[in-house]
Amino acid sequence: MINNDRIVPIQSMDFLSMIGTILAINGTSYTAVASTDVQGTFEITGTGDVGNVLANQPVQTMDFASGVTAGVVYFVPDYNFSGISINGTAVDLSAVTIDADGISLYTATLATGAVTVAKITPDAPQA
Repeated sequence: MINNDRIVPIQSMDFLSMIGTILAINGTSYTAVASTDVQGTFEITGTGDVGNVLANQPVQTMDFASGVTAGVVYFVPDYNFSGISINGTAVDLSAVTIDADGISLYTATLATGAVTVAKITPDAPQA
């Protein structure tokens, strides 16, 4: 993959796998979770604090299942992103701007019964 300019391009790895690699290099342990369907329906399951989770494809919907009390999910919103819920109850995300562009990276942090969504990908500077 090395070209004539000795540059190693990112060609054989998808974006989310690269994020997993960066988390590992940073010493952040995580668990990859798969969607329950092709559309990007994610159910975050477990008991108590599930730690760091990486959604393995763009997220259309995400639900923190009963029994999960805390955790951080790294995710890219799907073009058709429609929300996050806790045990089936929709979380109000009206105060957050979520760029459903298929490439911006976010975290959804569950703590004390509430979800906080934060964008990690920086916005491009405006000319």
